[in-house]
Amino acid sequence: MYFSCSRLNKTIIDTILDSCYLILETYTAMFTSLNGHHLSEYLLVLEPNEALQQKVLQLKQHFAATYDCPTAVYSKPHITLLSCLQYTMAESRWLPRLERIIAATDPFMVELSDFGSFPTHTIFIQVKTKNPIIDLVKSLRPLQPMIKTDKDHKPHFIMDPHLTIARKLLPWQYEKGWLEYSNSQFTGRFMADHVLLMRKQMDAKKYEIVKRFQLLGQKQTIEQSSLFDW
Repeated sequence: MYFSCSRLNKTIIDTILDSCYLILETYTAMFTSLNGHHLSEYLLVLEPNEALQQKVLQLKQHFAATYDCPTAVYSKPHITLLSCLQYTMAESRWLPRLERIIAATDPFMVELSDFGSFPTHTIFIQVKTKNPIIDLVKSLRPLQPMIKTDKDHKPHFIMDPHLTIARKLLPWQYEKGWLEYSNSQFTGRFMADHVLLMRKQMDAKKYEIVKRFQLLGQKQTIEQSSLFDW
């Protein structure tokens, strides 16, 4: 009887403890969310003009329909400059610095030409004029201490700019799609005069626009203000 009662009491205590832990986790999550301590995924991108976006979107729609790849049309056409994982509450710390870096950059022309791929998973439109984009990405590196969450979540600075048609492809989708697109041609150009910062919470499916930053060529502003950023 003593053994049975002890075992029963232990079961009851374990159940109560499990319930307490669950309640604690729930309230911690609520508190964390309410106070902005949740992680979000961020993308900093170049956005083509509307006419070019529609031209690229037709390609993405064709790929989605032809190769059973609905994810190809989930995002608008863009060229990614930077991706990172950071707490939403930290935006006020690094967005002003980001804005000054972008404002210090001169607008530039982006030329697109034909298609490329990352075997065996991604098909994209090639960027012909990479250097201005790479220079812009390099100028973002001083942000790294501000947007690095921890040693396992470092920001990604994209040094091989491209405009994705479809990614995370299955082997057959890539093989058949690349057979078509490697034998196709494409040209396009747009003036890069702004970038978009987009954010997506970890459990969300789509990104939302946080802010639009203009490329203004204000070199003196960034040189002077950089002395006081830290």
